[in-house]
Amino acid sequence: MNEHERWIDLNGAVNVRDLGGLPTIDGGVTRFGRILRSDNLQGLTDGDVDRLVWDLKLRNVVDLRSVAEVRLEGPGPLTRVAEVGIHHLSLLPEGGRFTDAGADTVDERALPRRAEHTEDERSEPRLTRYYSGYLRDRPDSVLAALRVLAVDDGTAVVHCAAGKDRTGVVSALALAVAGATPEAIVADYVATGVRLAAVLARLRSSETYRADLDAQPADAHHPRAEYMTRFLAGLDRRFGGPLGWLAANGWTDDDTRALRARLRD
Repeated sequence: MNEHERWIDLNGAVNVRDLGGLPTIDGGVTRFGRILRSDNLQGLTDGDVDRLVWDLKLRNVVDLRSVAEVRLEGPGPLTRVAEVGIHHLSLLPEGGRFTDAGADTVDERALPRRAEHTEDERSEPRLTRYYSGYLRDRPDSVLAALRVLAVDDGTAVVHCAAGKDRTGVVSALALAVAGATPEAIVADYVATGVRLAAVLARLRSSETYRADLDAQPADAHHPRAEYMTRFLAGLDRRFGGPLGWLAANGWTDDDTRALRARLRD
């Protein structure tokens, strides 16, 4: 895996990387130039837009932000590009006042206490439980996001605010479908930590995110390997793996073939 090649440096986003170059369980690697993951795309410059659309052939954007985030922050410059399709697929519920920027430090008392929560779920780290909540509460958005990423049309990008939590879960599932090793999936998740200071600085410049972020110490937002490892282990334990959860929620063999074709040579 060449980490240098995976990162895409832009002026208006700081956590953009390619899901290509990751090892797979059959000894291969995932394909470059098909799916990107990113933090908020609000601040893209004209040069960034040109690079994404014309150089990298961006054709589809999966926006995982909440309705409130889009309303408060605005739709972003890519919505004005005719060649790019925008797919807004919120992964509610949020952990903060308007957003889930503070998801990794959400108060346990704010988490839904539902009868269907198992003892295993309650014993997970709070952030892992939060990730499981995306799947529990919005399986429709999760599957729809993966289906957009599987469309054979140029490059796609999936993003939220930080490009860490919501984006991390959808990216992990996409990589799992493509056959990436669990270690590679966790490493991709943890990689956001390299850019975390810049991510937090960007978000703190916005009233939408500042209160959620400043309520917790900076270290609390760090993407730790344990969180993704426990999330994947929970899917293994309860559904036989990510594909088991997907199949239980309407994912088909055709969906798997399409997404694998996107991310595999």
